[in-house]
Formats: sequence, structure tokens, C-alpha cells
Amino acid sequence: MSDAIILLAAGSSTRLGQPKQLLPYQGRTLLRRAAETAAAAASGGAVVVVTGALHTELLPELAGLPVQAVHNPNWTAGMGASIQTGLNFLETRPQPPTAVTILLCDQPFVTSGLLAELRATHHRTGQPIVASAYANTQGVPVYFAAGALPLLQALPAEAGAGQLLRRHAALVASVPFPLGAVDVDTPEQYAALLATSQAATH
Repeated sequence: MSDAIILLAAGSSTRLGQPKQLLPYQGRTLLRRAAETAAAAASGGAVVVVTGALHTELLPELAGLPVQAVHNPNWTAGMGASIQTGLNFLETRPQPPTAVTILLCDQPFVTSGLLAELRATHHRTGQPIVASAYANTQGVPVYFAAGALPLLQALPAEAGAGQLLRRHAALVASVPFPLGAVDVDTPEQYAALLATSQAATH
């Protein structure tokens, strides 16, 4: 059994106006935090960071971590294209994964404990997909066991994992993760994140 993690970091952050991957939060960039979390949760499994709009600019943030950065030249097509890039890379490894967790770099409150809970929920329930539940929806991070990998592999380039969750709802278990609703797409969301962090330290 081999679990892998695909960390998506391909976007250009058009709504934010600057690369969200490189935004500092509590002393580290969002990308570094997410990559460290993924590496801690992988327990020796592969961690693939899929880049797109930026590649060489992001590599220093991954230095020293047991992760592999893979560039998706077709990143503008959509999240599905980046997921396919990660899956295709994993298939070239000597031991292709039997399960894959999809993770984004702009959810700063994701922990390795949450990722472990997704995996544990699959083993406990037998459901082939385990999503995070927040803001009245199910979304990333999301765990795909072996039985669901063909669905992930068939995801259209322009689609995201959320489309699969809605289409195959009967296959999905979920783990409560209220803080999953906190992401960084706009300057206002980033300012709110920093304000929350500052308030927590005083």
C-alpha cells in the first residue's frame, strides 16, 4: 500500500494580484506551510507539488523537503489538468500509489492530523472518497482510495475535485473541518487571515 499527496500550486492568483503561494503567514509562505504539512502526513509516501504559472520562483520554498515539484504547462486549462499532471508523474514511479490525497496551498489551517483523519475515515467506513466538510459543502483536502482513482484519472481538465464529490455523492464520507472555509483568493481574505493571526497572538 502506498499513499501519495498531490499539492496543487499552479494558479496565477489573478484575484489576489500577487502569487498566493508566496504570501507569508506566521513566518512561512503558504506554499512552504502546505508542503511541510503534506510531507509530515505522507509517512514516506510521495508528495508531488504541481506548479504552473510559477515554477522556478516556487522551488526555493520547497528546498530541503521530501517533495517533488512537477510543472504543468497546461495549468490555464483548470484544476483537473494539474491533478492529471500529478497523477501522470506518480504513475511513472516504481511503486504507483494506491491512494491519493488532493491538497491546496491556500488553506492555511490544514494539518497533518486532518490528512491522517481522512485516511483513517476511509479505513473505518470503507468509503472510497473522504472529503473535508465545511461551509455546507464538501471539498479539499480530499482522499481518494484505490477504488476511486479511476474517477480522479478521468476528471476533465477544466473540472475540480468538487465536481467528482457532487457526482458521486454515494461514495463520499466526510470529516468536519470548519476552518477549511478559510482560504486566500482576494486581498481582503489575506488581510482577514493576518488580522485573525495577530489577534490570536495577543
